[in-house]
Amino acid sequence: MALTTRRRALTTLGAALAGTLALPASRASAGDRGPRPLWHAHAHNDYAHPRPLYDALDHRFGSVEADVFLVGDQLLVGHEASDLDPSRTLESLYLEPLAARVRAHHGAAYRGWRRPLQLLVDIKTEGSSAYLELDRQLRRYPHLFTRYAHGRVHPGPVTAVVSGDRAARTPMEAQTERRAFYDGRLSDLGGSAPASLIPLISDNWTQNFTWSGVGAFPDAERHKLRGITGAAHARGQQVRFWATPDTAGPARDALWTELLDAGVDYLNTDDLAGLEAFLDVHPAG
Repeated sequence: MALTTRRRALTTLGAALAGTLALPASRASAGDRGPRPLWHAHAHNDYAHPRPLYDALDHRFGSVEADVFLVGDQLLVGHEASDLDPSRTLESLYLEPLAARVRAHHGAAYRGWRRPLQLLVDIKTEGSSAYLELDRQLRRYPHLFTRYAHGRVHPGPVTAVVSGDRAARTPMEAQTERRAFYDGRLSDLGGSAPASLIPLISDNWTQNFTWSGVGAFPDAERHKLRGITGAAHARGQQVRFWATPDTAGPARDALWTELLDAGVDYLNTDDLAGLEAFLDVHPAG
């Protein structure tokens, strides 16, 4: 039932945010495809890995996350202000490599696969000014990013979703054309904003659920989780939780299994190899 709901959600949002970058039929054929991407895999704190972006792509992840700080006119990547290095910019670590990869793969993040890669940009400084700089940078890559223009979504190889400081939403909503989308919270679920603005609903697992994968999943919490994914998918939105247990072992596997069964779209991890191995054994959708 969860898979049926998820497929309906992808159809609702259409060829744009969660779905299909149209490729020529010859390039979409199975014989010309690379390894199957793991669309449910989200690389939390991706920039902390030895090879930002590339390690996640090597593990076939469908989503990567970069924390950014606006410093002057640069978006520097790091988890804390003390971590920042002027050479580690969003453009050098993510935008330029993604553009080169998409060119090499004839318009796709993964060769022969039509869904966009998600780039989650988590703003750690004041959101409005940081978003406006992000917008300027995304516009330098006119064919790379999924675009919203005058009420319609035009799919691209990469979909940028803005998370972090909530002030980013104001300038985004005011734009009639943009190359990024907004990461909502559970408080946004069922609100008036459409999936063309908020395609993703993310929230803190520990602030909404008590279960950590040990013992049975309480029925009330399972019902609550499925209510969240059902409501989001009915509006063409996807769901992600952060702060889920991420220590390898049966508890993590049990929680990931329940998340997939409930239709959660992205599993959050810092353990790239661990989630890759899990999803290869537990494919979903």
